[in-house]
Amino acid sequence: MTTGAVSKRFGVAPTTLRSWDRRYGIGPAGHTGGRHRRWTPEDIAVLAHMCRLTSEGVPPAEAAAEARRAAGTGGDPMSGPAPGDIRWNSGSDTPESARKAAGSAGAPPRASAGDAPTAGRTTAPTAGTTTARTPNPTRPADVDIDTGRTGKPESDGEPSGGTAASDTPGGTPRRTPAGGGNTLPLGENVHQECRGLARAAVRLDAPTVQRRLEAAIADHGLVTAWNEVIMPALRAVGRKWQTSGERYVEVEHLLSWHVSSVLRLTVARAGVPAAGSPVVLACTPNELHTLPLEAVSAGLAERDVPQRMFGAAVPAEALFDAVRRTGPAAVALWSQSRGTADRAMAHRLTGLAWGIRGARTRPKVLTLGPGWSAGPTVPGTRRPTTLGSAVDLLVAASVGAGADAA
Repeated sequence: MTTGAVSKRFGVAPTTLRSWDRRYGIGPAGHTGGRHRRWTPEDIAVLAHMCRLTSEGVPPAEAAAEARRAAGTGGDPMSGPAPGDIRWNSGSDTPESARKAAGSAGAPPRASAGDAPTAGRTTAPTAGTTTARTPNPTRPADVDIDTGRTGKPESDGEPSGGTAASDTPGGTPRRTPAGGGNTLPLGENVHQECRGLARAAVRLDAPTVQRRLEAAIADHGLVTAWNEVIMPALRAVGRKWQTSGERYVEVEHLLSWHVSSVLRLTVARAGVPAAGSPVVLACTPNELHTLPLEAVSAGLAERDVPQRMFGAAVPAEALFDAVRRTGPAAVALWSQSRGTADRAMAHRLTGLAWGIRGARTRPKVLTLGPGWSAGPTVPGTRRPTTLGSAVDLLVAASVGAGADAA
């Protein structure tokens, strides 16, 4: 294969492939007539191994050394290492710290959930594990659920091909023009896990995308993983295809599908929810975007809150009937765009009541999503603008309803 063909296959810019060849010896071994170099299956297998390692957060220099070592010792470079065989501490790019983080048994480290801004989920790290990296203190604790913005200026300084800062001698970051080649415009202040997720998504490496998403939620908790790993990657993909015509739509579809899968898996793996009134989650009648609402569902599951998820495009009368039947403590109504924000529906929800005469109960109503931001808050509702605040309000409503019932 030519370098151009290899570039398209792996989502790595040709300039990055040539740089890896010069720096690390990861490239075609020989020439095939003239000056053109061709990649053999063996060359491609070594590159595939290196790409899988960089998607796991391994610095390019160390990933290249491991890929060459596996090829030189007769290993199967196409299979790559088992998940967790090389799991780097996000706070350091040195081989020694990585070996310590891996633990003597070679088990993949799992961090304490205490760094996530979710109450009641702190666990002590077990032997052979490391605690999760503390989020960058200069960054806001939560991402705006409407816009995905963190308040920090965006920078499109990701090196071409998504290489890490340690891809240059001495670890000095090398910056190239915004969004060049096949890189995503992630900005400078993102988690290493986010960079690995973005690299895997661009390469359409579905198994690694799934693994990275599951690890981010396990290590940091749902809210922090959403804010600092998942949302930056989703925003970068969206910006990339908007500025590249119809290119990269397949990357967005693959990433979104796996995010949805992992969020639903988080709900399925959660413990038995606490007894009491549930929380109802639904989209407005014409709203088809459900991913942020699925994140709310996963955040509630982490905190053992009973819930009923109705998903996309719920007819108004159907939702009213469901609310009367389930008697929820709160209703979260999602709208992605101004055209789908049904204010009359939201206001009517605040007036629904059930129970015996003299002790009627009404749900707390939260309007979620950028669709509600065009006008004033619907009377009788709350409009949290971050995932963390939305989950906190819904948890408080559920806990309060349970206490009243008791």
